[in-house]
Amino acid sequence: MHNKLIDIAAVILGSMVLFSCSRYTVVQNNDDTVPCSLDIFAMDTYMNLKAYGANAEKALSEAEDRIKSLEKELSVTSDSSEIFALNNSSGEAVSLSEDAVFLIEQAKLLGRDTDGYLDITVFPILREWGFTTGNYHIPDVNIIARLLKDTGFEKIITNGSSVQLPENVQIDLGAITKGYTGDEVIEIMRSKGISSCVISLGGNVQALGTKPDGTNWKVAVRDPYKPETDMCIVDIADKAVITSGNYERYFISDDGKRYCHIIDPKDGYPADNGFVSVTVIGENGLTCDALSTALFVAGEENSADLIRKYPEYDFIIVSDKEIIYYTKGLDGHFKNTSSMAAEVMKVD
Repeated sequence: MHNKLIDIAAVILGSMVLFSCSRYTVVQNNDDTVPCSLDIFAMDTYMNLKAYGANAEKALSEAEDRIKSLEKELSVTSDSSEIFALNNSSGEAVSLSEDAVFLIEQAKLLGRDTDGYLDITVFPILREWGFTTGNYHIPDVNIIARLLKDTGFEKIITNGSSVQLPENVQIDLGAITKGYTGDEVIEIMRSKGISSCVISLGGNVQALGTKPDGTNWKVAVRDPYKPETDMCIVDIADKAVITSGNYERYFISDDGKRYCHIIDPKDGYPADNGFVSVTVIGENGLTCDALSTALFVAGEENSADLIRKYPEYDFIIVSDKEIIYYTKGLDGHFKNTSSMAAEVMKVD
């Protein structure tokens, strides 16, 4: 997920004193117009959190604890996590935390709502392609066919705090964990009386309120064809901006073809359906995270139906023909900074 936050750096002037308290960078200038900032590495990515107000440092400290707690619970690779225990339970029911159960239930709901384009049970296939091990290769078709038989979110059984997976079925919550984490961080900020905050969790950008001066936050979305440059800028308040694309994690095979980490649950191959990136903008980070993956998999032929299901969300899609499409709700909030053509998508 790659978005870049812009227009939030504080300008340090004259009498302002820059100092460090633990790992928080704070500007002391007797007002709330400059942030308390925290940089951490968690969930295998770099994160930056900025909050404004008297309780900012306390809120950031609590947010850091929450992030690390969720990472410990939900990691698919750590042998001490709840998800690892579930994946290696040999078909037995496992008691999980409230967070894990909630995310699994949400993943099942979103799996149904997205016609199966989001499916958290493709983890064994993702691993077979080498995206969790670094041993990248194109699997034998018979291996993919065998692994596909043990996929399907509908096979997951939840009963209160208990979750059961049939033997050989394994899950990965990576498609929604950072979106959910962003939602949780924003709720912590609200609970501490913070009214202005912006966070970047490995590129998942989420904002609380507006900037202290009342103007919207500006978020730059990466160009999937030139990932070190910006493609467009959107301005937001109280929303998340989350992107999935084929430029994030991929390998190029001997045949010269790029294979990305987003697996199509319908055939077990990396999605290659006409899109190179999908950005979702909305109030709920978890849903934005899920939809960015689902739409990327659905591709050009099947995306319109999904977009119509979520009229309260906006979308920016880049096609493999180097055209940017965006929903009409972004009119006045979208600025194309690339050399690609941009047009409002027709989904009615």
